[in-house]
Amino acid sequence: MSLKDQITDDMKNAMRAKESERLATIRLILAEIKRREVDERIELDDAQVTAVVEKMIKQRKDSITQFEAGGRQDLAEIEKKELAVLSAYMPAGLSDEEVAAEVAAAVAASGAAGPQDMGKVMGILKPKLAGRADMTAVSAQVKKALSGA
Repeated sequence: MSLKDQITDDMKNAMRAKESERLATIRLILAEIKRREVDERIELDDAQVTAVVEKMIKQRKDSITQFEAGGRQDLAEIEKKELAVLSAYMPAGLSDEEVAAEVAAAVAASGAAGPQDMGKVMGILKPKLAGRADMTAVSAQVKKALSGA
């Protein structure tokens, strides 16, 4: 079953269980998926659906930070609930050790010699780790590995 089908099934289950907050978030996901499909005239695969969910998670995290800075805990709580629903659709995250091993393997595979080769290494890592690791943290690890290389 594709991720999109799973999200659709979860929407139906949330309707039956009358879980209005969860249902609203799932509908947001499906609306964003549909928008991308219509705009780009394609059928999204699991990787693309994961990218959509990942973008939505990033937006929620930014909103939470802004709402908390503005003293709006009520709005921050709503965003946190949406974040919890969105996170359920992401693949299991990698540990720091697993990410470090992938970074070391990518540096070796690309033959990177210094910071100027960061693009090559990130080009190898992004498809492998997208959705499974925070790419900002991965980028920092690559930078550290290449500066020591």
